[in-house]
Amino acid sequence: MSRYLYLVRHGEQLDAEHGLPDGPLSPRGRRQAEAIASRLSGIPFTKAWHSPLERAEETARIMTERMPALVSEPSSLLMDCIPSGPPPSTNAWDAFFGSISEAQIEAGQAQMADAASEFLTPAIGENHELIITHNFVISWIVREVLEAPSWRWMGLNQANCGLTIVRIRSTKPNALIAHNDLGHLPAELRTGEPVVQPY
Repeated sequence: MSRYLYLVRHGEQLDAEHGLPDGPLSPRGRRQAEAIASRLSGIPFTKAWHSPLERAEETARIMTERMPALVSEPSSLLMDCIPSGPPPSTNAWDAFFGSISEAQIEAGQAQMADAASEFLTPAIGENHELIITHNFVISWIVREVLEAPSWRWMGLNQANCGLTIVRIRSTKPNALIAHNDLGHLPAELRTGEPVVQPY
């Protein structure tokens, strides 16, 4: 049978553009959380987890208010982190990694190894599980499911309250069902992805 993980990035954080490491959701972030909750309200979830950071915890609270049978539990394995170091043969990411220490990278690698043991192992029967976390964590899980190189989480971005679904199986390869699906969000609620420059 299959284990389905519904991965949701937290809603837009209030004053995130000012470099605050954490904080409550903005009014738009709350609307994003309500929209994804409405979309997923018919899924027969068996479990839910969220990052302990405030922006993810508030997103989880808004979502589970619309799913009264579901309780979301905090997990330190879902904290925002740096899952690996840069690619071995390019300096395109030097600016990003310039402010990140080796200790941060090592801690992120250890956290993601533990997350794989917790969330990416097959379950008995069919399970639908909700995970509310951060951009880099979701990117790393997608990379793991696709068995891509360790650094390939970079560039696999998720919008605020975008939906990614993966299927974990014991007898067949794991599968990416959906990635950064924004069908539940009108254009004015689509935030959190890098700005794409025209060619």
